Amino acid sequence: MSATAEQPRTYEVRTYGCQMNVHDSERLSGLLEDAGYLPFDKDAEGQQADCADIVVFNTCAVRENADNRLYGNLGHLAPVKAKRPGMQIAVGGCMAQKDRDTVVKKAPWVDVVFGTHNIGSLPALLDRARVQQEAQVEILESLDVFPSTLPTKRESAYAAWVSVSVGCNNTCTFCIVPSLRGKEKDRRPGEILAEIEALVAEGVSEITLLGQNVNAYGVEFGDRQAFSKLLRACGDIEGLERVRFTSPHPAEFTDDVIEAMAETPNVMPSLHMPLQSGSSKVLKDMRRSYRQEKFLGIIERVRAALPDAAITTDIIVGFPGETEEDFQETLKVVREARFSGAFTFQYSKRPGTPAATLPDQVDQAEVTDRYNRLVELVNEITWEENKRLVGRELELMVAEGEGRKDAETHRLSGRAPDNRLVHFEADFAAVDGAPRPGDMVTVEVTYAAPHHLVADGPVRALRRTRSGDAWERRTSEPPAPKGVGLGMPSIGVPAPLPDAPVCG
Repeated sequence: MSATAEQPRTYEVRTYGCQMNVHDSERLSGLLEDAGYLPFDKDAEGQQADCADIVVFNTCAVRENADNRLYGNLGHLAPVKAKRPGMQIAVGGCMAQKDRDTVVKKAPWVDVVFGTHNIGSLPALLDRARVQQEAQVEILESLDVFPSTLPTKRESAYAAWVSVSVGCNNTCTFCIVPSLRGKEKDRRPGEILAEIEALVAEGVSEITLLGQNVNAYGVEFGDRQAFSKLLRACGDIEGLERVRFTSPHPAEFTDDVIEAMAETPNVMPSLHMPLQSGSSKVLKDMRRSYRQEKFLGIIERVRAALPDAAITTDIIVGFPGETEEDFQETLKVVREARFSGAFTFQYSKRPGTPAATLPDQVDQAEVTDRYNRLVELVNEITWEENKRLVGRELELMVAEGEGRKDAETHRLSGRAPDNRLVHFEADFAAVDGAPRPGDMVTVEVTYAAPHHLVADGPVRALRRTRSGDAWERRTSEPPAPKGVGLGMPSIGVPAPLPDAPVCG
């Protein structure tokens, strides 16, 4: 059943890849709702369609299986679209920027292809494709307008992504992102702080500063300490309780940033520091401008300044030329750094990257064996680190949608200051009522697993927050009528992080 004049057209955005894509999808949703589309809800009363009138794929190009996943999903929609006059399919993101008109050659039922630099064009491209009855492919080579000026539909009320930069100036041999996202472009500090203040005024109390290489912020306007200054400025914003950032690069991670983290109370003791490999030889082949010694030195200084910091990382196994000796160096760094979590990946050859043509590609069986050994060690260490927290009291920000088994276990979920996920018992006998997403609770950790903590027993304290108030308003009030979009961000929260790193 297609939309009519009486029934507004619906949309769905399907997101793959990194946090930048998650945030871009918030903007795509904001643009579509500004244009009059409604979010698709298959369970809504009167809904007769199995999928939205507009399906947008916001794609990733980092992993080799990204191609197969996209075209497989497009293939599944082909017969659906054939039975739905007026249905449209759009493909954006890094895969679209890479494949361009190849997308419509492989999947001629796609209506719109747009890239990473022109997400604001989506509504107009959909209209043009509908009127002209032919696919619209529009890929720009550079950013015209910083995407933070676009309308944004954030998914919840208590936390938000805030972009500080887009693009990357690094030339890692395994990474295709710089060629798809372009050179780094920085926002001015005043613009960033104004956006954060506007979000806080709406009830947001946690923000995550976002960039492909977030701690290189300031390179475009010549201030090498701009990022640490930005962190400190966030500390002066009243009502902003938690500040995080992702993803830094070890080469530019300087002591002024560590000092700002330690000295700014609302900057949380969590750090994602991509390692990629523990072998200095492999790091050189990857064109990563640091070596093992520098990386471990950063970890040591962070631990000295923030003893309770939880440090996570990214690791690639099986990069071309990696020997067993190189792999052992990676295991050595994992043992010494004692990460609280790691995104681990088997090397994936990406056409268009220098690493794709390197000699000595590692046998897949060997890659798989190393990967399994790495995961086993990472899980062993993360579990040991989590066990150290049993018996400790933690203040959690109550989360929405992060505990997949909360209903059956009669628990709620929240994030500790160090970003660990904690599932806690819904026992509110000792406090005044139940918490809302965005409120703060104090609990005692009773059990540790490798990837989460459990706090059974009564909640020990409950602090109601402006974020909880904002969540309650958002869920109890009917949607406001749509007007003319002014390009201002709305309130919300990042979706739970996908199992993929940002470029770093």
